[in-house]
Amino acid sequence: MKLSFSVLDLPLKHTFTIAHQSRDVQDTIIVKLEENGYFGLGETTTNPFYGMTAENICNKLESATDLVEKGGWHSPEELWDLGKGIFEDNPFAQCALDMAAWDIFTKKQGKKLYEYLGLNPKNIPLTNFTIGIDSIEKMVAKMKEVDWPLYKIKLGTEHDLEIIRELRKHTSSTFRIDANCAWTAEQAIRYSEELAKLNVEFMEQPLGKDDLEGMKEVYQYSKLPVIADESCIVESDVKKCHGLFHGINVKLVKAGGITPGLRMIHEAKSLGMKTMVGCMTESSVGITAIAHIAPLLDYVDMDGAMLLSKDIAIGVEISPGEVRFPESKGIGAVLLDKLCRMKGDE
Repeated sequence: MKLSFSVLDLPLKHTFTIAHQSRDVQDTIIVKLEENGYFGLGETTTNPFYGMTAENICNKLESATDLVEKGGWHSPEELWDLGKGIFEDNPFAQCALDMAAWDIFTKKQGKKLYEYLGLNPKNIPLTNFTIGIDSIEKMVAKMKEVDWPLYKIKLGTEHDLEIIRELRKHTSSTFRIDANCAWTAEQAIRYSEELAKLNVEFMEQPLGKDDLEGMKEVYQYSKLPVIADESCIVESDVKKCHGLFHGINVKLVKAGGITPGLRMIHEAKSLGMKTMVGCMTESSVGITAIAHIAPLLDYVDMDGAMLLSKDIAIGVEISPGEVRFPESKGIGAVLLDKLCRMKGDE
């Protein structure tokens, strides 16, 4: 088994702003595993909010080279368990490796990932299309640029209700809103009353991740379902969110990959919670991986590649009426020709 990886830039169509950061380019790390004519690709993006940089992700992957290449593992789950000690402080790096492991493993099985997991691709929920924080005029223009039946609206400003009221004038599409920890409990409860009247489906992470007392109030009095994001990072967080949120949004990058992500989804379902997987502005490599497990979900946010001005890969094709998977087995995404030279390929 050979491990290689590379850092690439993902240019965005528009400046992407949420409550705590803005960016025009997203750094991403692509991992490649190769053995006996098979290859697997995985991806993780960087994120300054979580302290995950290209440098520390690559350093962590470098430190896992011996573990990966000596071949003492026979499944992605086994590799993930073997790597827990190495990746304990860097789940982003572990996600990219885990994703690549699932890709090459299922290719060797002669199956697409969703086939191996026994899932029906016809059961994939519609992804939302995300509108980042901007002037109201620019947010309206972004909606008109991509006519979509379901939008996620990023909030966390001093005029959040005004934004939703104005956007509602321009579309009948369903809204989801994501405040990225920016509100108080009082705001979330009060805002939920009007948002419910404006065809908003749910609120995502309205309060800070550690404001558990506030979330008890919101969970009890909100007029809308509330979905955890920053409050549900790793497997141990799922049970903590029960009784505080109506559902969880699993980010594979933050959780450490597909392996723990699947466990989180199944645990949430066993607790009667709604399940969602979100993206971190990945290319078509990471987005295609999300699409394979999407039949398990109530909601999905896999619009990352749609937000790019230039993708580095080809993979799943998403439209409001259809999700089309690549013909190849495994996850099936393929890097576009000569866009990157993988570290380790020299």
